[in-house]
Amino acid sequence: MERIIVVDDESSIRLLYSQELADEGYIVDTSATIAEAVGLLGKNSYDVVILDIKLKNESGLDLLQKIVKEKNNMLVILSTAFSCYKDDFSAWLADSYIVKSGDLKELKDEIKRLLESRKEKTKKV
Repeated sequence: MERIIVVDDESSIRLLYSQELADEGYIVDTSATIAEAVGLLGKNSYDVVILDIKLKNESGLDLLQKIVKEKNNMLVILSTAFSCYKDDFSAWLADSYIVKSGDLKELKDEIKRLLESRKEKTKKV
């Protein structure tokens, strides 16, 4: 069973994502801050990180860079309300980029696509 961490400062988003993704069969943890996320990432192994870019006084892009350096086997999906970040070179480190929406179909489809793609790559190795 795949494990996902949702890093977002909005409690309503964490709750929505957590419930919807748990209904899809994933184990889901949530974090409101980068420090909390780093703690969870140190304790648990995650398949997917869903990461908000704008976190109160922090940047999710800083955490993205840390993840890429230390945990390059995790898939990272940037989830933000601001599509302008697609042009930020730092955002290109992520495996995917989703603009937040109340309809999580695109996010769920993207998680499945990335996980399947990773499985296919592992089979080839």
